[in-house]
Amino acid sequence: MKVKDVMSSDVAYVSPDTPVTEIARIMKEKNIGSVPVCENKRAVGIVTDRDIVIRDVAMGKGLNNVKARDVMSTGLSVTTPETDIHEAAKMMADKQIRRLPVVDNGKLVGILAIGDLAVREKLEDNAGEALSDISKPTHTLL
Repeated sequence: MKVKDVMSSDVAYVSPDTPVTEIARIMKEKNIGSVPVCENKRAVGIVTDRDIVIRDVAMGKGLNNVKARDVMSTGLSVTTPETDIHEAAKMMADKQIRRLPVVDNGKLVGILAIGDLAVREKLEDNAGEALSDISKPTHTLL
């Protein structure tokens, strides 16, 4: 089975200049926790709900003046529609990410979320293993 068989292809995305308030509205309307950031359909980053809290709210920057470029995570790990689903799940587990942008010829065509893996019977074990690895702490708390 390939990524294209389970990915979401109707993906909301924003530009680097999109205000964080607009991104939060999109997240609420679509009931999603992340929005890819694209320039000419090329993924250059991703804004997660956590990014907004950690890089904006907790810093006291003020939601009205902050843009996607100010809070987005860069250095994206991506996959292609033709990638084997088990390989993609392993990548998500190894990198501890819950959402993996899907690109074709450098352009965003979808997103693979941990939930997409869980909805297929054959993939439930992979989803559980990936989620377990994703959720492992990377440091100890004092």
